[in-house]
Amino acid sequence: MNNFFEVWGSFIYLYLVGGIFFFSGMYIIKKSGALNTKRKSHKFWLKTLYGGFLFFFSIHFLSIIAALYL
Repeated sequence: MNNFFEVWGSFIYLYLVGGIFFFSGMYIIKKSGALNTKRKSHKFWLKTLYGGFLFFFSIHFLSIIAALYL
């Protein structure tokens, strides 16, 4: 039986600490006015960044689940 932190520790650290930096950066970008959501290209990159974070989060999560139970 695997220890919880041996399996999920790196996942939690990566997405908790990395997520804090990522979302802090996105907050700073929005508050600085560098992002104009009325522009189509800015909307695309905003969706791409958030989608990429969720994509890698889900792929990593599903990979761990598959490794543990399949």
